[in-house]
Amino acid sequence: MIEADEFEALVCEHVPLVGGMGIKVAEVGDGTCSILLPFRDDFLRPGGTVTGPAMFGLADVALYGAVLSRIGRVELAVTTSMTINFLRRPAPADLIAEARLLKLGRRLAYGEVLIRSSGVDEPVAHATGTYSIPPVASGN
Repeated sequence: MIEADEFEALVCEHVPLVGGMGIKVAEVGDGTCSILLPFRDDFLRPGGTVTGPAMFGLADVALYGAVLSRIGRVELAVTTSMTINFLRRPAPADLIAEARLLKLGRRLAYGEVLIRSSGVDEPVAHATGTYSIPPVASGN
């Protein structure tokens, strides 16, 4: 219900913190969203690893894309909770987030996001989150 280029423009305009990080929406499917976060030196923290807030923002926006893929452009759908587990130290490289919805109800959507370093199969982080869907979008 939302195309990749439309979602990327929405993020850049309405989620400037993450949109300003240079994300590239690779694909928006039926309940899925894949986003690339190009590596930048200012994402590094001491120890040479990508900072957690950059990964958290990437996960949150990827899940937002998965939600909008099913309900359409509903800008007032908002995160109500999100948990991220950092699994291993990401290399200083592009990050890829792959989100998928696990449940879509009338008022809440729940999903997960895997984040990988470009060229590496094992995830560097796993996030789960819940989005609130406003009554207008859910038909109430």
